[in-house]
Amino acid sequence: MLIYSLDFLSFIDCYTNTSIEKDQIVITQKNKCKDRKGIHIRGGAVEIDRRGRRRRALDAQTLAAAAAAAAAAAGERGDQIDRSIHLSVLPKEHSFLIVSVTMKSHERAANLALAGLSLAPLVVPVNPNVNVILTACLAVYVGCYRSVKSTPPAETMSKEHAMRFPLVGSAMLLSLFLLFKFLSKDLVNAVLTAYFFILGIAALCATLLPSMKRFLPKEWNDNAIVWHAPFFHSLSVEFTKSQVVASIPGFFFCIWYAAKKHWLANNVLGIAFCIQGIEMLSLGSFKTGAILLAGLFFYDIFWVFFTPVMVSVAKSFDAPIKLLFPTGDAARPFSMLGLGDIVIPGIFVALALRFDVSRGIKNRYFNSAFLGYTVGLTVTIIVMNWFQAAQPALLYIVPGVIGFVAVHCLWNGEVKPLLEYNESKAEEEEAVEEDTDSKQNKKEE
Repeated sequence: MLIYSLDFLSFIDCYTNTSIEKDQIVITQKNKCKDRKGIHIRGGAVEIDRRGRRRRALDAQTLAAAAAAAAAAAGERGDQIDRSIHLSVLPKEHSFLIVSVTMKSHERAANLALAGLSLAPLVVPVNPNVNVILTACLAVYVGCYRSVKSTPPAETMSKEHAMRFPLVGSAMLLSLFLLFKFLSKDLVNAVLTAYFFILGIAALCATLLPSMKRFLPKEWNDNAIVWHAPFFHSLSVEFTKSQVVASIPGFFFCIWYAAKKHWLANNVLGIAFCIQGIEMLSLGSFKTGAILLAGLFFYDIFWVFFTPVMVSVAKSFDAPIKLLFPTGDAARPFSMLGLGDIVIPGIFVALALRFDVSRGIKNRYFNSAFLGYTVGLTVTIIVMNWFQAAQPALLYIVPGVIGFVAVHCLWNGEVKPLLEYNESKAEEEEAVEEDTDSKQNKKEE
């Protein structure tokens, strides 16, 4: 059993069958390919790309040597090791086994810190200002690392969507303001509670599922069940047994939230929404991200400083669209932070992390973006306490995030690759390459 340490490992190859069994990932050679394989390994600051596999036959031993070279190179550069991968080569069967792909140590620590910080006010007094900063930063941190996958996040925002987003957000905000003004506040909140009850179950299920999968049978994870509506057969829902199991604790938790509206239940659901939003949404490119953040920069300023709309809706809206932090002051029992102030900058920070991973470098621009977010949020809290008035957080967060990344890439002379980076195009190019390889393989047969 050989042990290699890699930061990120993915197998992109039309010649292999891949299956996941609990905590094991088994990649076995397809019979039609004889002894040919392709591998794409990224580790720390090293990247090995065997996309020229048509010109060269690679067997299991060659792949093991490539993995060893990647691990050694990452170690020589002094890069932090995030995952331990146990690689057992089986030359006779032309297959190899990766065992115990463990969760990244710092991501696990962030999860534990986030859970502890959420529960701490129940036991000991916690400064709400510190709580706001740490909780928001930890939620962004966890969401960013969960967004790093072999394929980009499911939903990608276009430039047109980014330009329209502030207008759509303004329309929704104004509509809620008018609803609360002309209808019963209790009625509106009852409808919203029912809506967020369903969303909360889905968010908690998606958040818990990766941790629960390893303990469930393989067929529960893989075999999808399709449910068709009784009278509308075109309406269907696809799910697995694992998702059903993961939704059970979410269901009971949401019942507690709907019955008690406890601030802890509100925060748990809010954090789950934040993590899922950052994990599932993609800006696609830094240009789109800059357009979105710039638009919301002015959106936040207008609705907070020039109208009472946003503050009024935030105080009236009894749903997990904001995080609540106990202050111990009867006059002002909670400090609040909107989920948009976490998710919107968070998807930009996550894009910076995936950009680093795509280039095989160690958290270069992610560190800049994350530091910019932390500084911006800290300045927001300082200004809010100084003037004793609500502040548009994006007024300070947006310049922090974009400014830190911009200065860093100018310093490194990497403005062009950063602006040219596009996750959608990268995925399309990879799909074209794999299709070309498949056709070439058929011709050779």
